[in-house]
Amino acid sequence: METAVPVVAIVGESDSGKTTVVVKVVAELVARGYRVATIKHHPHDFDIDVPGKDSYRHAQAGAVVSMVSSPNKFALMRKVEHELTLDEIAQQAGDVDILIAEGFKRVAPLRIEVSRKDRSTELINGPGDVIALVTDHATLPGVPSFGLEDAAGVADFIARTFIDGSNGGTTDGA
Repeated sequence: METAVPVVAIVGESDSGKTTVVVKVVAELVARGYRVATIKHHPHDFDIDVPGKDSYRHAQAGAVVSMVSSPNKFALMRKVEHELTLDEIAQQAGDVDILIAEGFKRVAPLRIEVSRKDRSTELINGPGDVIALVTDHATLPGVPSFGLEDAAGVADFIARTFIDGSNGGTTDGA
């Protein structure tokens, strides 16, 4: 199933700098006027609420959906029967220009790999698996490469390829 929101995943080994790249690229895209959503993949159970707080207590009591609302933020926590696909997540993103995912290194069809030589000199993906690299050491034939500090270049690539170019950034295919 195709979604209207393009999804680009920033992937790489643990401690490769993925979060730093995501934060810098999101800031670049937002500064250019794009509406950006993000999703961080976590392979284990997690809690975003603080134990003892009211919304946490609501969920602990058995609520399948618990929400928190304030004048500036709205949060929704929903129990799920299965891990959501990127398509299902993108459908929840709302009115945005792009969804930047951190992680999903095995299932995201559109992946930008971050590889830092201090962490590893091996890539986790091959040339057919990534659309770009953010690295200080590696290259792949036919794959654009950006330096670790080149958030503007990565943002240009994403905007040109998936937002302005209306390439359709399909998320189908696991």
